[in-house]
Amino acid sequence: MASLKQRTSGLVQRKTEAIRSAADKDRESGGEEDEARRGEEEEDDDKGDSKETRLTLMEEVLLLGLKDREGYTSFWNDCISSGLRGCMLVELALRGRLQLEACGVRRKSLLSRKVIYKSDAPTGDVLLDEALRHIKETQPPETVQSWIELLSGETWNPLKLHYQLRNVRERLAKNLVEKGVLTTEKQNFLLFDMTTHPLTNNTIKQRLVKKVQESVLEKWVNDPHRMDKRILALILLAHSADVLENAFAPLQDDQYDLAMKRVHTLLELEPEKESTKPNVNELMWAVVAAFTK
Repeated sequence: MASLKQRTSGLVQRKTEAIRSAADKDRESGGEEDEARRGEEEEDDDKGDSKETRLTLMEEVLLLGLKDREGYTSFWNDCISSGLRGCMLVELALRGRLQLEACGVRRKSLLSRKVIYKSDAPTGDVLLDEALRHIKETQPPETVQSWIELLSGETWNPLKLHYQLRNVRERLAKNLVEKGVLTTEKQNFLLFDMTTHPLTNNTIKQRLVKKVQESVLEKWVNDPHRMDKRILALILLAHSADVLENAFAPLQDDQYDLAMKRVHTLLELEPEKESTKPNVNELMWAVVAAFTK
């Protein structure tokens, strides 16, 4: 009888242990799923406001530069072309496709370091994939400044003209049309017709403008390395493309002055010094250095 009780208690103990083990596994798998879900959410946050309206840096800069009703950028803006190419390099770096070569013992300057591709995995964006393919296939590698010039077509070397990405603004505008942000129209300018892309979804534009405004007003942290990398890149690159002020135009005078004062503190940073700090996007600071040299 004692033997039967012992076997019974042993069976109960084994069942209890098995149940506990299964529960632990469920908790572990649940924890892994939660962690994966959080990672996906963070990735979504990094890439845009939502899956439906996720915008690249190039699209955000172009959207800031477009006149809402007219649907085209200012004819006097001669910086946006190179600015958009800089955005492409930074976007590819943020997505883990590009990096700068190691600075070496002698610490090469940002503008003398070459752009190296880390991964040729497709990005899902035709323009980014085209730029990435050029960078991957080019030997020896080129610097950030060279790539901005080559992708813009601003080169005196006829053998390198094939690197130019053509109709970038039009192609980006079409992307925004597909995402429901813009629409397409034709306008007559006396001697010629021009395709324009007026704003059709003001909510997304206002969300973008508010994000830029809040980053230097309510959410200002007074330290570029505590700022979100994407919003920091957006501010610096929008300034390089001469469209940043459009985001601050609706502000009242005192808010405008404060916002511009804080933007200037970011613009006065030394890229060489900032790029040596931990957990930074070196390629972004190289692009900033190329525009501020």
